[in-house]
Amino acid sequence: MSIGKPASRPNRQCVRSGCCSPDVVMFLAVNNRQSSTGVPARTPENNNFKEAQMNKTTILSTPSLLAAALAAVVSPANAQDSDNRVMEEVITIGTRVEGRTATDSAVPIDIISGEDFTKQGDSDLNSLLRNVVPSYNVNTQPISDAASLVRPANLRGLAPDHTLVLVNGKRRHRAAVIAWLGNGVSDGAQGPDISQIPAIALQQVEVLRDGAAAQYGSDAIAGVINFELKDSPDGGAVEVKAGEFYEGDGRQYRVSGNYGMPFTSQGFANVSFEFGAQDDTNRSVQRNDAAALIAAGNTAVEDPAQVWGRPEISDDFKSVVNMGVELGGSREFYAFGNYGSKHVDGGFYFRNPETRSAVFADASTGEPLIGDLDPGNGLDSCAGFSHADALASNECFSFQEIFPGGFTPRFGGDVTDLAGVAGVRGEAANGWAYDVSASLGYNDVDFFIYNTVNASLGPQTPTSFNPGAYTQLEKNFNVDFVKGFEVGLASELSVATGFEWRDETFEITTGDQASYEIGPLASQGFSAAANGFPGFGPLAGGQWSRSNYATYVDLEADVTEGWLLGLALRVEDFEDFGTTTNGKLATNIDITDSLALRGSWSTGFRAPTPGQSNAFNVSTEFDLALNDLVNNGTIPPTNPVAQLRGGEALDPEESTNWTLGAVFTLGAVDITVDYFNIEVKDRIAPSQLYSLTQAEVDSLVASGVTSAANLQNFRFFTNDFDTTTTGVDIVATYSTDSIGDNTDFSLAYNQTHTEVDKFSPETIDATRIRELEEGLPETRWTLSSNTALGSWGFLGRVSSYDDWFDSEDGQLYGGEVLVDAEVSFSFTDQASVILGAQNLLDQYPEENPGARDGVGNRYSQFSPFGFEGGFYYLRTRYEF
Repeated sequence: MSIGKPASRPNRQCVRSGCCSPDVVMFLAVNNRQSSTGVPARTPENNNFKEAQMNKTTILSTPSLLAAALAAVVSPANAQDSDNRVMEEVITIGTRVEGRTATDSAVPIDIISGEDFTKQGDSDLNSLLRNVVPSYNVNTQPISDAASLVRPANLRGLAPDHTLVLVNGKRRHRAAVIAWLGNGVSDGAQGPDISQIPAIALQQVEVLRDGAAAQYGSDAIAGVINFELKDSPDGGAVEVKAGEFYEGDGRQYRVSGNYGMPFTSQGFANVSFEFGAQDDTNRSVQRNDAAALIAAGNTAVEDPAQVWGRPEISDDFKSVVNMGVELGGSREFYAFGNYGSKHVDGGFYFRNPETRSAVFADASTGEPLIGDLDPGNGLDSCAGFSHADALASNECFSFQEIFPGGFTPRFGGDVTDLAGVAGVRGEAANGWAYDVSASLGYNDVDFFIYNTVNASLGPQTPTSFNPGAYTQLEKNFNVDFVKGFEVGLASELSVATGFEWRDETFEITTGDQASYEIGPLASQGFSAAANGFPGFGPLAGGQWSRSNYATYVDLEADVTEGWLLGLALRVEDFEDFGTTTNGKLATNIDITDSLALRGSWSTGFRAPTPGQSNAFNVSTEFDLALNDLVNNGTIPPTNPVAQLRGGEALDPEESTNWTLGAVFTLGAVDITVDYFNIEVKDRIAPSQLYSLTQAEVDSLVASGVTSAANLQNFRFFTNDFDTTTTGVDIVATYSTDSIGDNTDFSLAYNQTHTEVDKFSPETIDATRIRELEEGLPETRWTLSSNTALGSWGFLGRVSSYDDWFDSEDGQLYGGEVLVDAEVSFSFTDQASVILGAQNLLDQYPEENPGARDGVGNRYSQFSPFGFEGGFYYLRTRYEF
């Protein structure tokens, strides 16, 4: 892995001499062909596309700048070739100036080769990224409503939608899923779904850890992640991987491939795909209430009654196409995109056949809930009946007739993801480089739930439902320009400017009628709508759109020899809440040949999404105080019921971000140290839960939330608290040929702390504050080594996780240390076989002491490294 390795000094000289790209967004750009502003990286040497493409193919055969630099050390005979690669790396690597691997950059960025993602056991890109970037956190999300389908991830301790995701330097659309349950930090977030990108399609990934809203716009508060796609015009690879957990479950397989080919005589097309599936896992203990039912003779109760583990994923298909072609006259057409789909099937909470309120028991008395099927005889005809009495009666009804052992709903969805970008870039006669592009992103989640009931329909209820769908559609149009000017400084003054139009639409599709309707038994205390995940009714369905315009200017230059200075300013206007202006100042100062200091200060913002402003949702959650399930609803902040508690239209979040760091060398060890401070004001998140009065229930039902008839509590999105997140990142790399043919070592350390500075007790409670401050590990580090020895390869990785707070259990869990290992053998230059283990020593988080008395989760569902133990895998690969 090539994170943290400083680039050689020729990088700065390259800019001074004019041989590097002028496409710098803010300060010295570590640039690639898909730039941060979308402008091409062009030089006098690479204006010809074919020549540039040949150079790029050579460069990209090396995983990263680190590998190129180390090759020069290990093999002096190749030093000249390595130097050429270093020079080209300035042009092709990153989309932002902030490059932690470049001494000339002003803020930190992790540069991770595509090979680092394939050398792992998992296949979900979220987990792959977590294993190599300590400031990136994601967990299993076993029972988290829609968050089980699109897992929320956190960069530098902030919410998933505080991180902007790019592909080839272009903004990626967000997912349709809103993470209603995310252990506080992710609650209410709507971020992108990167799991739809196959790892085999990646040339490299850059994780920029600095505020970048002044360059990119909304969402870039915690940082930016850019996924660079492979663009080779020839060759490829096919890989087959299979594995399972030590406990014998969670089997998965993946077949993936990558193929590069010419596209006409002037271009390339690079295609990648992945297809696979994974079985679910089970790390539960039998709940005491379910065990008591079995002991009492109820043979219909499952063991375990409730399953905690990862969901089953089937028909998991991912594909990516990346292409470009020279048009002549210094113009190039490019296009790329992806299509993916998967079927996700997971579990919910157990409904006890004796105590589940509004289905088996009266919500107010706890007595058996028996339905009168012949109201003409009067409700008293079933008064005092037991479930056994109802089973023997034709006029009285108990849900034990359908589910004598209770039931555990199964919930999931069919996820479809589609994106496409196309553009033309070139250089005008006056020297201005330009890039004109348009993009479309689409994400749809069609929910399903089965093994459940609409209790208000009595014996006529279906047991499977289509609750409806969430859909996100985004459109972007960008025009970008860049040019360098001689103004008497040590380098040209790079001026970048441009225009962006963006439109996003969030849609709720109504479900089938039975999933949301209020049936005839509702007046007798039976819950309406599909139990567990109520369907979206006609008044809840609809489309909500918002468009915005932005313009920016970025200036960057070496003021003097060894002093880089950059300035950025961006103005963005949103049609729903107005205009926001943000800026950034950054600098890098060479102290000696082996020491540089860097830092930045910026302001930022994140706009509320149309989904957050308008979505309805009902989640069934376990209440520790009641030791029972409760239905909690989320309603729009402008709903009249929310306005009674202070709800109002959402405003953007505002941030101030500053960093201070150093890049230096100690002998053969390269080290980067960076401190960051992020203040976010008016953060957008769900409020605390409010109890509903009967009048408010009636109002919500009238507004289309038919399931409100059975809601205990509700909440809404609000701008109502401020946080400060501080931390330190340390990265050290070392390479030696004294171990095997070559061995690379890398240490990455992250310490992040969040503190809630200001909040309103009326909307944010103490538990939520603790979730925000303690829900993620405060300290994480990863130590890895990679050794080549003839035909053999050895990889080892040690990862440490600090403790975390789980609000579902009310517990603070201690941290753990995990070990990953992989050994490979190459039969030929093309064919290899790899055997590996993730969590080699089979470490689990500490057990939940209240699992049996509660909901059966043996381990914390929010464990930052999972709770399923060791996983072993076998991978075969053929390259051509």
